[in-house]
Amino acid sequence: MRDRKRFQAVMTAVMLSAAIGAAALTGCSDASGSAAASEETEETGETEKAGRKKKASEEETGEGKSGKDGEEQKTAHTADGTMTTPEDHLEAEDIETEADYTDSSDGGHAITADGTEDTYEKIHVVKTGEADGDEADFYGENAAVFAADGASLTITDAVIETDGTHANGVFSYGEGTTVTISDSVIETEGDCSGGLMTTGGGTMNAKDLPVETAGRSSAAIRSDRGGGTVNVTGGYYSTSGTGSPVIYSTADITVSNACLVSTASQGVVVEGDNSVTLIDDVLTADNTEKNSDKSDTYQAVMIYQSMSGDADTGTASFAMEGGSLTNLNGDIFFVNNTACTIDLTGAKIVNEDEEGIFLRAEAAGWGTEGSNGGQVILTASDQTIDGDMAVDEVSALDLYLKDDSSFTGAVNSDGQTGQVYVEIESGSVWTLTGDSYITALTCGEDAIDLNGYTLYVNGKAYEAGTSSQGEAIEIQTASSGQDGKEFRGERPDGEKPDGEKPEGRPEGGPDGGNGRGGKGGPGQGKDFSGERPADAPEGAPEGAPGEENGQAPADAPQGSGDSASNSGNT
Repeated sequence: MRDRKRFQAVMTAVMLSAAIGAAALTGCSDASGSAAASEETEETGETEKAGRKKKASEEETGEGKSGKDGEEQKTAHTADGTMTTPEDHLEAEDIETEADYTDSSDGGHAITADGTEDTYEKIHVVKTGEADGDEADFYGENAAVFAADGASLTITDAVIETDGTHANGVFSYGEGTTVTISDSVIETEGDCSGGLMTTGGGTMNAKDLPVETAGRSSAAIRSDRGGGTVNVTGGYYSTSGTGSPVIYSTADITVSNACLVSTASQGVVVEGDNSVTLIDDVLTADNTEKNSDKSDTYQAVMIYQSMSGDADTGTASFAMEGGSLTNLNGDIFFVNNTACTIDLTGAKIVNEDEEGIFLRAEAAGWGTEGSNGGQVILTASDQTIDGDMAVDEVSALDLYLKDDSSFTGAVNSDGQTGQVYVEIESGSVWTLTGDSYITALTCGEDAIDLNGYTLYVNGKAYEAGTSSQGEAIEIQTASSGQDGKEFRGERPDGEKPDGEKPEGRPEGGPDGGNGRGGKGGPGQGKDFSGERPADAPEGAPEGAPGEENGQAPADAPQGSGDSASNSGNT
């Protein structure tokens, strides 16, 4: 399913990057991996994909599926932090399934939990069929596995495969709904088809999953309007489509001890008043493709507000504790049209693009011109930062270096533009790599190594070996709304789309059977023209028309499913 050649190139870069300590790197790769292994994977990649297609076809006709005994299964990067190589994660053939659930209707589901408490084990789920627009992105139409109305759904030892537009793997919709899934494989092929999808205030708990997506706007860990809570522990999450970050957040998402790889899009996108927290993860991002023309930069992490109505306006949050982030193209962080906090604690962050910078806070194609910059509070604790920072005239930065942190780089080396405040606690150091221009500074006598360059503080050259006391910049907590007005997207009020809801659980219930989910979908294919579906479901949130359908990161085609995952990718 994956482009194995591209994947191996990415992982080779990870293994050659600066050493990060055994615990982090061994979580995602084995440094003993060889070129021979890469060549072998290239030759077999297409054969494996063809085999999976054949297998899915056989199972839809009712033929059973065999696998290795559970004792012999490969381990992904698991909750306890163990893993061998990225290729050794759990795969479909490693799971012995006992029941098949298939659905090929447009808009239907293979499994539905509607206000019920259900458990499924050792199942194989195959979903084809098409859907389009809000009913799929917001309300779960056409997902392979769908839970809503306060359902409690538990899944273990499952293989879930989808091949259709807007065919998400597992979907949790609505407040009070909880999906718990573990030791399972999720693979999606079509556009706008995420692996794990959460909207409307639902909850998603995932443990030790490999999730791989191939389509456009198909984040592996995905949320959309109304958000919710997502907790991911262990596992391997990979995307290869344009506009498909590993994580697209309009929710509160926490990922621990996982391996995260993107080979076309950002690694992480956070939109609006939402959050992503990474704890001891290994993230590799190779953002090489654009999903819109709203920005001309590439990055590993994008934080923004699209003004589509899919995320409340407010302060976004990205936090990283331990683990590693390796960026192969462009910048590390890009912030625009929102206020945000970035908290980094003891993470190994490496940018392998010599022309990329550490942080870029600047206006792009979202929001109202003149007030759509990035407002950033960046706090580094026991953290090494290598790379420059750029803050444009409509942006602002408060940078705090704490707990023996070090920053090696320049700030606004081309001259004073946006406002920048730097505060350096005792024991932390800033080493300049170019002339720098900031607005205010708080530091002790030994906090700054000019390294032969000049630091200008509010237009005046800083004198080496002196202390300074400045005042932090007041960071705005809301980005500008459309037409200059503040805009807050509304959470779905729980109303279902018009029409009958897909029928309940497949015949035979959670214990087995070959059930078929219900209603037909709104039509075939996916329109990337940027138009929202003409018929929005009743109860859909009101608000300013979206620039994109669903979320869209800096490069999302207007109207595409997710920003980086719904709204497109920067």
